[in-house]
Amino acid sequence: MTAAMRCQQQAVLQRAVFENGPSQHSPQIVARRTSGGPKVVLRRKALAYITCGVRLLVFEHVDFPEAGIQVPAGTIEPGEEPAAAALREAFEETGLARLQLVDFLGARRRDMSDVGLPEIHERHFFHLQYDGAAPASWQHDECHASDASGPIRFRLYWTPLPDGVPELIAGHGDLLPMLIDRLTRVGQKIW
Repeated sequence: MTAAMRCQQQAVLQRAVFENGPSQHSPQIVARRTSGGPKVVLRRKALAYITCGVRLLVFEHVDFPEAGIQVPAGTIEPGEEPAAAALREAFEETGLARLQLVDFLGARRRDMSDVGLPEIHERHFFHLQYDGAAPASWQHDECHASDASGPIRFRLYWTPLPDGVPELIAGHGDLLPMLIDRLTRVGQKIW
């Protein structure tokens, strides 16, 4: 099956899974870093820490390894709730359809100038759980790239919590300590 055919199938499944649509407007806000300086865009993002037992799902771009190791994340669309965006992005980037929202972990702002972007990301971190049977690793094509560049292939894999998680790029791991704390408080053995 070609990547285009997989994307068509994914679009049909996504419409079935997310048929209720967004409920709140979330505009992109333009601000200035300093008076007279370049415009900086504030982008609302949703990040998903997906766990399966005591493992965390991470991924790499197959064709762009310089993008680093990440967790599913993306832009919150206008009118979309952050939690809905986390579930949507997680599905688009992983292909996992049976994800459950467990908890909102918090929000953080991050200046993206260190990676060459004139943006501030307002990031909303969520814990999602996958209870299905998942392979140790797999590849998946994201069909809805924010830059409309076409399918992007990811290599996804599970890493053991807490000490097996590789370094995540650009602050993707900022709220991992909170995730680990909450897992241990609910009695999840992660050591």
